[in-house]
Amino acid sequence: MITRRGFLKAIAAGTAIYPFRNAIASIKGDKVFNAYNIHTKESLNAVYFASGRYDYSALREINYFLRCHYTNEVETIDVRLIELISSIHNIFGSDKQLQIISGYRSLKYNEYLRSIGRKVSKNSLHLLGLALDFTIPEIDNFELFQAAKSFRIGGVGLYPEFVHVDTGQIRYW
Repeated sequence: MITRRGFLKAIAAGTAIYPFRNAIASIKGDKVFNAYNIHTKESLNAVYFASGRYDYSALREINYFLRCHYTNEVETIDVRLIELISSIHNIFGSDKQLQIISGYRSLKYNEYLRSIGRKVSKNSLHLLGLALDFTIPEIDNFELFQAAKSFRIGGVGLYPEFVHVDTGQIRYW
């Protein structure tokens, strides 16, 4: 027979865990990063999380895949960013091609973009491996923007050619 104290403990435990239910539920399956880089013409299909653990070899492959295409410099990409982009991709179906416009951006490439008049931030989160620009050709960018905003993680920007996501402060443009 359950006691009143036992019942209240169970309720308290459930209440404490409830906000994390999606994260806990998502741990059950494999997580896949499946994308095409428009600049390097490379594709990657990597299982980066399986059996309740991150696969660091796969994460290194993702880091390389998202390298600066201008200098070939590689930076560690924030795992939260990988999780975010994979989650957005899954909303629309992983059978659709996720296209990467920009992952990590070296300082040299960022300065080059600024010198030719591109409106890129001098302190871009791309420089830190915290930002990604992407599209899914079959999906309207406004739909991608709305989906990205729904996660309430970092910044989300809508551009004609792509959607920007990052793991900085929550903001939208």
